Amino acid sequence: MFKKILIANRGEIALRVICACKELGIRTVAIYSEADRHSLHVRFADEAICIGPPQLSQSYLNIPAVISAAEIANVEAIHPGYGLLAENANFAEVAETCNIKFIGPPPEITRLMGEKEKAREAMKKAGVPILPGSEGVLGSDGEALEWARLVGFPVIIKASAGGGGRGMRIVRNEEELPALFKAAQSEAAAAFGNGDLYMEKFVERPRHIEFQILADQYGNVVSLGERECSIQRRHQKLLEESPSTQVTPELRDQIGKVLCKTLSEIGYVNAGTIEFLMDEDRRLHFIEMNTRIQVEHPVTEMVTDVDLVKCQILLAAGERLENVLQGPIVPRGHAIECRINAEHPETFIPSAGKITTFNPPGGTGVRVDTAAYAEGTIPPYYDSLIAKLIVRGKDRPEAVSRMARALEMFIVEGVFTTIPLHRRILADPDFRAGNVNTTFIERFLKAKKERESVA
Repeated sequence: MFKKILIANRGEIALRVICACKELGIRTVAIYSEADRHSLHVRFADEAICIGPPQLSQSYLNIPAVISAAEIANVEAIHPGYGLLAENANFAEVAETCNIKFIGPPPEITRLMGEKEKAREAMKKAGVPILPGSEGVLGSDGEALEWARLVGFPVIIKASAGGGGRGMRIVRNEEELPALFKAAQSEAAAAFGNGDLYMEKFVERPRHIEFQILADQYGNVVSLGERECSIQRRHQKLLEESPSTQVTPELRDQIGKVLCKTLSEIGYVNAGTIEFLMDEDRRLHFIEMNTRIQVEHPVTEMVTDVDLVKCQILLAAGERLENVLQGPIVPRGHAIECRINAEHPETFIPSAGKITTFNPPGGTGVRVDTAAYAEGTIPPYYDSLIAKLIVRGKDRPEAVSRMARALEMFIVEGVFTTIPLHRRILADPDFRAGNVNTTFIERFLKAKKERESVA
């Protein structure tokens, strides 16, 4: 077992990893930028090292600085959290070269899954259902047009190295394809340093379903079921729940078995999430795999009683899956997570500044993952997520009622937050009935605007 781990992240996920390490008896090293000097992950880690100024490129994304901190602190492993360097295969390789264990899959697997069109081909060969689309990277808008004619409009052009909705364009006819191809290419190159694009058939009004897996280095893989992540704005998730109301036990078992077999064959290790789109006929289509812990991992933890971050650490240390889980996975009840962002709930403009009041809710079945506190500051340099509010109920109606109550009791003052938006979502009849897909927020906000214009 590791004696000391460096956490290459900040905010609530850094604190989440610290909690797991403390329970395992592992010492922790936090890294921080000058803007995060008074952050809670710095306070609760056993050691803390400043790695640079506030800008991400000069601190949390500065691989030499992070590796230097790890070597100075003499750590045995690095936990990357999510975002930042979590899916950077080069970072994982550098760590391994320095004899520091990277808590995640092997770099070559991260690289394979990071190149989305190659991940599609790997999954297709393994029998995982995928959407019709191009084979490999699109060489030009002319080639894209040929594939679009073959696949059939509408199609979606995506960045091979992308994520988070960047480098992505929906194309509905031949006339608009050249301009949208060039726009996606430019955006992808600016965001990821890689302008490669591929194409898929566009699914109208899909649900976003993802499966959580764990794998050890001995070829054993287990699926912990699915999460529904259809409530999103501009491809950024706002609310997640588990289980999905649309995934039957038979489909859950079928997809779980296919994924476990596939990931065992390619040599996957540690935690991972496989994302699908579900069409209106309830068919699942693979879109990508995230080779890290997800923001929304607490949803799965709440229904399975499995600490996924502890599992990551134990699996990286060489433990067998059977010893880590110690029994079959039996999901219980229903869990929902709301991402609380420091943003204006109407305009979604980020809201940096000092938090004057911070009163998180509590009670049975309520969990809050956060690094925010009263008199703490939200810096303008980073992601706007300040807290994750997670609840569990015996069934979905109880979970919805519990979340509504918890949101009402969650008080944050000094900065704007998305709490009012979540309260309106939880009160929406369609959401309560489970009638959601990835266009829900767009329709929800449009309906609100129309009501206000009539009034």
